[in-house]
Amino acid sequence: MESQTAYKLLFTDYPDVVNVEQMCEMLGGICDKTAYRLLKSGKIKSFIVGRRYRIPKLNILEYLDLIEKSTA
Repeated sequence: MESQTAYKLLFTDYPDVVNVEQMCEMLGGICDKTAYRLLKSGKIKSFIVGRRYRIPKLNILEYLDLIEKSTA
């Protein structure tokens, strides 16, 4: 699926930039520890504002695309 199409269809209830809790929900309810591990390892690209992670929704979609390719 193209990134523009996926961006318009998936996660429409979420803002363009999400926090860690929202990212956990988007990834099927993963725990905070797993989420922070993904962010710190760089598997999901993010940036930090103050002391909090902010994750562009597009980066989560890119991560999900990587998972899809590796299991195929």
